[in-house]
Amino acid sequence: MWPLVAATFFMVSGGTYGTEDIVHGAGYGRAILILLLTPILWSLPTAFMIGELSSALPEEGGYYAWVRRAMGNFWGFQEAWLSLVASVFDMAIYPTLFILYLQRLFPWFAIGHRGLMVGLAVVALCALLNVAGVKVVSNTSLWLFFALSAPFIAIVCIAPFRFGALAQAITKPTNSSIDILTGVLICMWNYMGWDNASTIAAEVERPQRTYPRAMLAAVLIVAVSYILPVAAMWMTGLAPGAWDTGFWADVAGMLGGPLLRVALALGGMISGFGMFNALVMSYSRLPLAMAQDGMLPKIFGKRHSRSRAPWVAIVVLAVLWAPCLLLGFERLVTIDILLYGASLGLEFAALICLRIREPELPRPFRVPGGLFGAIAIGITPMLMLGFSIFRSEHETVAGMSSFAFGMILMAAGVVAYVLNHAVKPGGWTAEAEKPQVAV
Repeated sequence: MWPLVAATFFMVSGGTYGTEDIVHGAGYGRAILILLLTPILWSLPTAFMIGELSSALPEEGGYYAWVRRAMGNFWGFQEAWLSLVASVFDMAIYPTLFILYLQRLFPWFAIGHRGLMVGLAVVALCALLNVAGVKVVSNTSLWLFFALSAPFIAIVCIAPFRFGALAQAITKPTNSSIDILTGVLICMWNYMGWDNASTIAAEVERPQRTYPRAMLAAVLIVAVSYILPVAAMWMTGLAPGAWDTGFWADVAGMLGGPLLRVALALGGMISGFGMFNALVMSYSRLPLAMAQDGMLPKIFGKRHSRSRAPWVAIVVLAVLWAPCLLLGFERLVTIDILLYGASLGLEFAALICLRIREPELPRPFRVPGGLFGAIAIGITPMLMLGFSIFRSEHETVAGMSSFAFGMILMAAGVVAYVLNHAVKPGGWTAEAEKPQVAV
């Protein structure tokens, strides 16, 4: 269970990094309230939904397999499309994060294309680890989690002894324009990705029992990893307006000197590496499952002879993600949430459809409250998604609103489905070829 918890931690969070802008926009008190309420309203309902569906259908491809079984080929294809397109906005940032923290320690890597070479090396190494199999990736995630958490545990322990000591601290000026509403969106992004671990369900021991426990444990650990360091820094009196992206390294220098600052920088490298490594494992199972269903060429279903990892899918995705390192774009939080939210909505719909269409399906873990409970748990996540859509109308990408840009990407999924079906007009009938999971 614990390697799965660690892998989920990196798929969702990657540590306390990323909370700086929430503190800047909302202040300490409201930031802690946002960090506390968001997992209750956004993460826990998702964890309950994943717990039921992954225990009932522990299949390769996870959420793609759930939606396809509940709602048919078209919606299953859209679920996979949304996830893979969203990965473009996610996956380039993690090697970049690794490079940025490496350059804090060794400015030599900021010269020329050295940083890019390091980023490509991160992509290649994570691909190799994933080809080695799920067990290698998940156990690596467990050890990376301990290494990543150590400097933040030090901050939590030191800060109470520096009560009010940083009230007059002189910090670098910040140009951050983050407000409280944007802080909520960033918090939603920081608590996003719980379903990613479902794609490896066929490779998890006792998934019916392991997944529900792992999801609930991961929600608690991620929430604590966000809230405790922020609460500890509130005690020091450091002004919330001083915070901006990457400020945790400066905080570590103020509290523990150069050694702790170096540890935080190393933690940033671990965070970027761990998130990329875990998400390669998750996303690579989508082409595998689609190939088994006949939606993609069979070559994507090829597995390594020893590790059983889908090595073709891993290599192809790594090659596609690597050029994104050249883009240098910032994380597009609103588009990421929009695409992820749409796929999440399909998963909640699949939960309801399966309750209606297959009421006798064995469900070792079940969302309480019958059909009403299955419907009710999706209400707050969808309301929060609606808030992000409203917010996206006020941000622009490529000369249009983020919402319009996201709609174009979603429409492209429909076009891709039609073209794919035109190439294979007989439909997809490879279900019988899929390896069955013993339940």
